[in-house]
Amino acid sequence: MRRNQLWQRCFFFIVSIALGGCATQQMSDTTPISLNSVASDLPLYHGEAPYSSSFDERKYAELLPQTVDFGREKVILVDPKKFAWGAYDENGKLIHAGIASAGADFCKDEGHPCHTAVGTFRIYSLGNADCISKTYPLGEGGSYMPYCMFFHDGESLHGSPDQMLVEANISHGCVHMRIPDVAWLRYNFAQVGTKVVVLPY
Repeated sequence: MRRNQLWQRCFFFIVSIALGGCATQQMSDTTPISLNSVASDLPLYHGEAPYSSSFDERKYAELLPQTVDFGREKVILVDPKKFAWGAYDENGKLIHAGIASAGADFCKDEGHPCHTAVGTFRIYSLGNADCISKTYPLGEGGSYMPYCMFFHDGESLHGSPDQMLVEANISHGCVHMRIPDVAWLRYNFAQVGTKVVVLPY
């Protein structure tokens, strides 16, 4: 009985994150928060720590262009077709990449497509490890969105535990990334005004 209750709690936690969303906003915080403290607050999933090395950054880096020309500024590129994101320096060189899950073709709870907006945007708000959704789950809010960086109409780049990341677009419109990746972006790369480019599906 106890094992079943633990499984149910973990299941509902994971589902709330998978369906979790993208309609919150926090003020900028420049104080880094230890990823170890974030990891210790999350439940284990099948006995594995939330931040495994199961995602090979090189795989996603190889899927993206090694150089881009978006002008002489830093860019975060999201490719929903390749389930990948990349950070490019001012010279257009890829310096970091990883898995990304964008908005779903259809969200049953809302009854319409949830694609992430395609185009060129700018980050307008930076959150911290405590970022949560005010909208999802619908009618409740509270989905975990660590290190949220809003770039378009409630859509953000934000973290999700590794076990919630799949090579599929499943969100309500936000771009889900590994928590260590998004924390790196938040504190080592992005600032208000950083360009975000979302490629077509």
